[in-house]
This record gives sequence, C-alpha cells and structure tokens, in this order.
Amino acid sequence: MAHPAQLGFQDAASPVMEELLHFHDHAMMIVFLISVLVLYIIVAMISTKLTDKYILDSQEIEIIWTVLPAITLIMIALPSLRILYLMDEINNPHLTIKAIGHQWYWSYEYTDYSDLGFDSYMLPTQDLTPGQFRLLEADHRMVIPVESPIRILVTAEDVLHSWAVPALGVKMDAVPGRLNQATFIASRPGVYYGQCSEICGANHSFMPIVVEAVPLQHFEDWSTLMLEDA
Repeated sequence: MAHPAQLGFQDAASPVMEELLHFHDHAMMIVFLISVLVLYIIVAMISTKLTDKYILDSQEIEIIWTVLPAITLIMIALPSLRILYLMDEINNPHLTIKAIGHQWYWSYEYTDYSDLGFDSYMLPTQDLTPGQFRLLEADHRMVIPVESPIRILVTAEDVLHSWAVPALGVKMDAVPGRLNQATFIASRPGVYYGQCSEICGANHSFMPIVVEAVPLQHFEDWSTLMLEDA
C-alpha cells in the first residue's frame, strides 16, 4: 500500500514485481554513474584552462566513447528483455479470472467455475468503516489463492480501461472487443489495491481494484459460499 510522500515503489507482492524492482535499482545506478561522470567532465572543462591535443583530436578516445555507451545499453537491455519474457510466460495457471471494465466499475468472472461472478463497485465515502481507504475500497474484492499462478483475462464493454495493481506488477489494457491476458503469483496473503490506469470518462478515478490473496483453504471456503449465494 502506498503512503503519502512515498518516493519509491510499493513493496513487491509477486516474483515479477521483485524482478522489476531489482531492474529499476540496476538502471538507476547506471544512470547515476553516467550523471556523475558527465557532471565531472563539465566542471573540469569549465574550471581548467589546460587543454590536451589527445582530447581535441584522438582516434582512441573516440572509439572509447562510442563503445562504452553501446556496452551500457546492452547492460540495460538484456535484463529488460528477460523480464518482458517472464511477464509474458503463462504455464498451467491454477485459476483463470476474467476482468471486464465498465463505466465505471469492474466485473469478475471465475471461468473455472460454472456460475461464479460479480460486479465490483467503489464503496462511497459515507459507507467506509475505520481502516478502509477512501477511493480504493470496493464492495466486492477479487479473491485469489496465495502462491498459485493466476491468469487474468482483461477486456472492456464500452471504452478503454486498464487493470493495474502495482504491488503485483500487473498492468493490462482493457480494450473493447479484445481479450488481453496477464499472469501473476501473489507471494503472501494480503490485500492489494489498484485503480483503472486509462482515462475512461467522468468517473475514471472511482473504479478501484481490490485483490485479496488468501490461503487455498480460505479461498475454497469463499468460493463455496459465493456459489451457494448465487
């Protein structure tokens, strides 16, 4: 859960998000070193009156400042491509959930069950209980088992939406007439919040996403109860 004045990412709750955090730190360190080097060169050239003919005209230094940026780009590109392929890898998901974006709420269908689905609306401020978050709490949470591969199928009924949960490292566009898919694994039990991340109209800010990861036994009890109520 994000907090006011937070500068970094939320704590990772899935293996993919952990990889993204590591890649962010890796890339930021490279950017920091480049910035320090460039700042040092600028200060040195401004502050000194000495010149060197090997700086002004040298084949060797031109080779160096051509090859080093290429190596730096490779050091950034290879981990990035690895994570991209990891995010697209879907192997035998234990559960498939279809998320449908509407103006302005989400619908969830558990496709492995015959009749398990519900709409998820934002809770109005006056209905919140102590400890619940304004504009982030929903009347029905998307409940998933912890440490299980989950496939999420994302689409929309009317306009463009985007299903995003930062702590899980998931952000997938919901496009009318198109079915996009993503996968994630919740590493630990908890409640993870997200919001629609595509401007979709007047109430774009009022369609939160709430994912609750629970142990498998609790998930089975919840699904049985939902099927009985249906």
